[in-house]
Order: sequence, then C-alpha cells, then structure tokens
Amino acid sequence: MAKPKKMGPTALRGSQQAKRAMVVILEALAGSSGTTEAAERLSISLSRYYQLETRALQGMMTALEPKPRGPRKTPDGEIRALRAEKQAVERELRRARSLLRAASRSVGVKPAGKRAASKKKGARTRRGSRGRTVLKTLKEDMREESQDGTQEPDSRVAATDRSK
Repeated sequence: MAKPKKMGPTALRGSQQAKRAMVVILEALAGSSGTTEAAERLSISLSRYYQLETRALQGMMTALEPKPRGPRKTPDGEIRALRAEKQAVERELRRARSLLRAASRSVGVKPAGKRAASKKKGARTRRGSRGRTVLKTLKEDMREESQDGTQEPDSRVAATDRSK
C-alpha cells in the first residue's frame, strides 16, 4: 500500500532562513505585527520586505492556479508516442508486404515492385526490348522464307537491319 502524502505544515520544505521569513511575513499579513517590525526582525529594509512579501504572495498565487487534469504532455512523452506509432506503422507495412508476396505467389504473378527495381540507368525499357524481339523474329521468318525462294525481304526491314 502506498504511503499517504504529507500534508500541512509538516510537508513544507525549505531552509531555516526561508521558514523564518515565511513566519514573519504571515504574521505581518495577519496583522499580528506591523511591516516595519517585520522588516526589523528580518534585518532588511522596508522596501526589501515589500519585495519579499510580493514574491511570497506571487508564489502562493502560482501554486493555487488550477492545473489541468490527467497526464501532462511533455516533449519526451510525445517523442515516445511518435516512436511507438512509427514502430506500429512499420510492423503494419511489413505485414502488408508479406501478404502481397503470399498473394502474388499463390496467383503466380511477380510483384510490380520487382520490375521497377531491376531497371538501371541506361537500361532499355521493357517495351523497347519487346519491340526489338518482335522485329528480330520477323526478320528471321522473312530470311527463312527468302531462302525458300518464296518471298524477298522488304527493303524497309533491310534498311532497319543496316542501321544497327
């Protein structure tokens, strides 16, 4: 079981000098003594006494301001939350990629990302290489036909062949 927090005068922490000044200021505020007498008891000038009194009252006022309920947002807390969110998103991405690979394998299709990753600078595009393959196949067919004596190769195809 947790220890209850100390409350009241026993919970106040501070040096003996600060406790003495607080007693003198509270007596002066309560009217038990005058401000001049309080300044003399603290061995300070009257203007310095008023400065301390104002500072003490401001400290009390600040302590009595309402505080928001619940956990406070701190930069460290936000960083921890963002890191946790990032890890969750990365896990979800790995899971989605794994599901995509499994689905692609079951259908027999290569994932689209593999084709794009294999392209290098200066590499021929898929469409261009396919066109060359078709052209090469047609030329071979035409040569075979011309060797049979059935048809002569078209001059346009022959010109394309020389341009390489």
